[in-house]
Amino acid sequence: EARSILTPVSGFLAEAGFTHSLTPARNCTFGCSYCYVPTMRVQAGLRPDDWKHWGAQTTFKSNAAELAQRALRPHQVIYCSPLTDPYQLAESDTRLMPGVLEAVANHPPRVFVIQTRGPLILRDIDLLRAGAKKTTIRVSFSITTDREDVRRIFEPHCASIEERWRAVETLQAAGIETSVAIAPILPSDPEALIARAVSCSAGPIVSDPLHVRAVKRSGATTREAAISVCDRHGWNAWLDPAFQRHVLTRMADAAKTAGREFGHGPQGFGLLTRPGRVGRVGGSACPFGSL
Repeated sequence: EARSILTPVSGFLAEAGFTHSLTPARNCTFGCSYCYVPTMRVQAGLRPDDWKHWGAQTTFKSNAAELAQRALRPHQVIYCSPLTDPYQLAESDTRLMPGVLEAVANHPPRVFVIQTRGPLILRDIDLLRAGAKKTTIRVSFSITTDREDVRRIFEPHCASIEERWRAVETLQAAGIETSVAIAPILPSDPEALIARAVSCSAGPIVSDPLHVRAVKRSGATTREAAISVCDRHGWNAWLDPAFQRHVLTRMADAAKTAGREFGHGPQGFGLLTRPGRVGRVGGSACPFGSL
């Protein structure tokens, strides 16, 4: 049992416009090689066993829904979650998120953003739709590359890229406000990623390169495991700040040509904090058809 479920934010998320984060667990069984969270250690509320064995286990906050019922307020702009994926593999058995979403519907904050790469979120579509009648609920779905071989190397415990695109299409068709987060940007075709995101979602496209210490002087940064992957496979350019800026420019140009909002860093994630349509949720097809 946890003592609290909402945390006032600072740094990146505060600059983006969020007021609080909601994290339902203390570790993440996706265990992505690049995940910055274990580099934060105690600053992320972790214990040594968490960052030493990141991805091998998780500790859920069993009273998350009860805490949310008490803590949610109308002025809050909430990011769920910066430290673990709320639809990580273990959530399929633990089922904490349905209770959290019921709390959001009962005590609606101003905006509730769910960041995930887990197609398990489709289990809760009815709850998402119910909450969206009371407040702005937005799903930011993480798709990091258009190459399945790259996905298998960097994030072997996550769903395939195609399965994730299908989840985005399904959410969009169900009338859930859905954005694609190309974050972190892994080796890929930048223009192809933007084109697919445009065709399968309707929200702004958000992107962020791998965090490297040359750019991010303090705080969380990309894990050594991902840097080693880049070394082994000749992908070090994706860690180079100048190359990262070039990729972001290509993405921004492709999004502008398609008439879609695009942003990166705090400004990009800030696009997710704006209040959206509330009270009417209807199905809509993928605007350009299924790819």
